[in-house]
Amino acid sequence: AAVDAFAALLSSKENGCLAAGKGYVSRLVSVYEDWHRRDTGNEHVSVRRAFLRCLHRAAKSSAGRHALMSEGGVAVLYTTTQACLSMKDSASLVESAVQLMRKCLPKLPLPLRSDRSAYHVLLPGSPEEALESGANVILSPDENNTDDSDDEPENEEPENHDYEDDLETDVNKLKSRPDPDRLKEQLAEYANFCPELHHNFQDLDSGSERDASTDDDVEVQDGKKPETFFDDHLSEKQEEADLKARDFHNHLLNCSEKQQEARNSMLDRVLEKFGASIPHHDPRLYSCTAAHTKSIAAFSILAFPDFWGHLPPAEPERMANRKPHIQRKKVFEDILRLLCPDDIINQVVFDVDDPSPHRSNKAAGEPLRFFSKFESGNLRKALHIRRYEYDLILNADVNSSTHHQWFYFEVSGMTANIPYRFNIINCEKSNSQFNYGMQPVMYSVKEALEGRPQWVRTGTEICYYRNNFRSSEGHRGPCFYTLTFTVTFRHEDDVCYLAYHYPYTFSALQSHLHMLQRSVDPRKVFFRQQALCNTLGGNACPLITITATPTSHNFRHLHQLRNRPCVFLTARVHPGESNASWVMKGTLEFLCSDDAVAESLREAFIFKIIPMLNPDGVIHGNHRCSLSADDLNRQWLKPGPVLSPTIYHTKGLLYYLCSIGKPPLVFCDYHGHSRKKNVFLYGCSVKETLWQSGSPVNTSSLKEDPGYRTIAKTLDRIAPAFSFNSCNFLVEKSRASTARVVVWREMGVLRSYTMESTYNGCDQGIYK
Repeated sequence: AAVDAFAALLSSKENGCLAAGKGYVSRLVSVYEDWHRRDTGNEHVSVRRAFLRCLHRAAKSSAGRHALMSEGGVAVLYTTTQACLSMKDSASLVESAVQLMRKCLPKLPLPLRSDRSAYHVLLPGSPEEALESGANVILSPDENNTDDSDDEPENEEPENHDYEDDLETDVNKLKSRPDPDRLKEQLAEYANFCPELHHNFQDLDSGSERDASTDDDVEVQDGKKPETFFDDHLSEKQEEADLKARDFHNHLLNCSEKQQEARNSMLDRVLEKFGASIPHHDPRLYSCTAAHTKSIAAFSILAFPDFWGHLPPAEPERMANRKPHIQRKKVFEDILRLLCPDDIINQVVFDVDDPSPHRSNKAAGEPLRFFSKFESGNLRKALHIRRYEYDLILNADVNSSTHHQWFYFEVSGMTANIPYRFNIINCEKSNSQFNYGMQPVMYSVKEALEGRPQWVRTGTEICYYRNNFRSSEGHRGPCFYTLTFTVTFRHEDDVCYLAYHYPYTFSALQSHLHMLQRSVDPRKVFFRQQALCNTLGGNACPLITITATPTSHNFRHLHQLRNRPCVFLTARVHPGESNASWVMKGTLEFLCSDDAVAESLREAFIFKIIPMLNPDGVIHGNHRCSLSADDLNRQWLKPGPVLSPTIYHTKGLLYYLCSIGKPPLVFCDYHGHSRKKNVFLYGCSVKETLWQSGSPVNTSSLKEDPGYRTIAKTLDRIAPAFSFNSCNFLVEKSRASTARVVVWREMGVLRSYTMESTYNGCDQGIYK
C-alpha cells in the first residue's frame, strides 16, 4: 500500500521532476532490482509490479526518463525482464517493463539531411501559365522548395465507424446539385474523346481498324531495337550458360547506337533461352516504352522484374502466421542498440542524396548492396546496423516531407541461407496489415533465369510497431513506426527486389495497353487509346474506350451503339496503391476477351477507362501525391488545369458526357486499402447518411433510388473476395472533394463508388 501511495504521488509531472532531482528514481531502480534478486520464488510479484508503477509515473516527465537512463535503469529493466521471460509466475511484469523501457529510449533524429523528399521540382505558378490547361509543363530542380502538402490520412475512408462528427447532415448539401465549374462552351474539346459517337465504321471490312486503334502508339523507328542493354558485367563473348544473376544487375536506357548494336544480339539470345512466355508482356517493347517515360530524377535504369516480366505463383499464397511475442523480441533487439553501442556498425551503404560509393567495414564483412533509382523505386537510405541487419529509410513524396509507405528496391551481394533483418524505420501509419498476415513481396533474378519469374510473398518475424525516431529537422511531428521483417535468400550472390506490394509501373501500363490493342479483333472490339492530357511531368494520361464494334455501319446498328450507356472507370490516383492497377489490368483484359460475359458487356455498354490518374506519382515512387505534393483525390471540387491536369480533364470529360445526355450509369474509382482485408465499395446515400448521423430530419419523406446498393449486393453474391459487410454508403464532410462524392453530387451519378482492394488477403470465403 505504501508503494502504491508513492506511485500516486508521482502521478504529477512536478512530483516526478522533484523525485528525479532528489535521486529517488535511482533509488527506486535499486530497490526494484533488489526485490527481483531476492524474490526467487516469485512470492512478491505484486510488490515488484507496484515498483514498476512508480517508475512508470516518474517516467512521465523528461527529467524522470533522463534519470532512468543515466542511472542505468534501462539496463536493469532489460536484465530483470530477460529473467522473467523464463518464469511463468513473473511473466506479468514483462509487458510493463517493456513499455517502460520503450518510453525511456531517447528520441533519435532520422539520419537524413532533410525530411523533404530527395526529389524537388519548381512548380509553375504564374497566372499566365495557369491558363495553359493543355500545355506541357517543363520542370526544373529546386532544392529550396518548401511547399509541403497536407498530411492526409492514407485511406480514402476512415478506419473506424465513429462517423457522426464527420457525416454531412445538411439535407440541402446532400440533395443539391451544384453548377458545373466551367462553361458549357469549354466542354466542346472533349468531343474528341468520344470517337465511338463519331466514327462512321465505313472500314469495318478493310482490316485497317487494328492499325488505327490508338493515337499514342509506341513503335521502334527506323528498324532500331529498343534502347536497352545489360551492364558491363555482361560480355559479348560470355556464354549464356555461364550467366549469373549479377550479370543482369542493371538495364540501361538511352545508350549509344554502337553500344546498342553490341548488346542486342546477346539480349536476343538470352531472351530466347531464358525468357518466359508472359501474357501481354514483351521485354523489348517494355524497354522501348520506358525510354519514353519522363522523370525528374532522369531514371536511366530498368528494374529487372519490370523488364523481364513475371508469372503468377504456381498456387495461392496464404497469409503469414505470426509467432507469439515477435514484437517483444524485436523491441529487445532495438534496446540492445542503446545498451551495447559497440556492437552497432551504423554504416551508410546506400544514399540517394549522396551517390558517391560507400566504403565497407572490413570487420563487419561485405554489406549488402542496395539500389532504387528506377521507375517506381523508393528507398532513400540504407544503413548497416549489425552484420545481418539493416535500417532502411523511405523517400517522401516529391516536393513533400511525408507519405512514407511504398517501397521498391534492389538488394544484391547476399549470402545464401542467412537470415537478414530489414527495418524500415520511417513508416507513418499507426497500424498495418503487416501485423495481420501481410508480407512484402520479392523477385529473384536467379529464380527468373531458372524459369520461375515470380513475385512471391516473403519474410518471417514480421511486425509493425512504434519506434523512437523523430524528424531529422528536430520539429515536433507525427511519430514514426518500424516495419521489420527477416528474409533468408535461397541463392548466393543473387539480385533480388523487395516491394511493399506487386509493382506496376507507368511503362508497364503503356506496354500492356499497346499489346492489348494489338490482340483485339477490331471486327468485334472497338478499342481506342487516346491521350486525355499531359501530366505535370510531361507524360501522357491514357484514356481507353472499349465497346462492341457494330456488325455493320447501317443506321440501326450505329444508333444502337451510340445509345449504349456509359460506364466510367478510373484507377491509381494514389501511386502506392499498385493493387488498383492489377485490378484494372484484369478489368481491361476481361473486357477485351472472347468471354461470353465480356461480349455481352461490350454490346450493352461503352466503357471509358482512365487506368492511371497519377502517372507522375507512380513513376517517382510516391505513395500518395502527384509532383505538386497534392493528393489528387482531394482536388475534385476545383481541380487546376496546370497542377492537377488529369483530374481537371477527367472531370471535364464527365461534364461533357452529362452535357450530351450520356451521364455514366456507373462511376468507379479503383483504390487499395492498407488496413482492411477483402474487396469492398464505398458509395453515397442521403438516407443512410442521415440515419447514421442521428439527424432529426424525417427521412420517410425523402425519395432515394435504392439502386446504389445493387452492384455491391451482386458482387457479394458472385465474387468470393468481395465483402458487403465492409461496404458503406455514408457521405462525410472530409470526403467532399473526392471523386466518389463529387461525381455523385455534381454529375448526379447514383452509382458512384470507390472500390477498395486489400493489399493483404481475405478473411472470408474460399480465399480465406
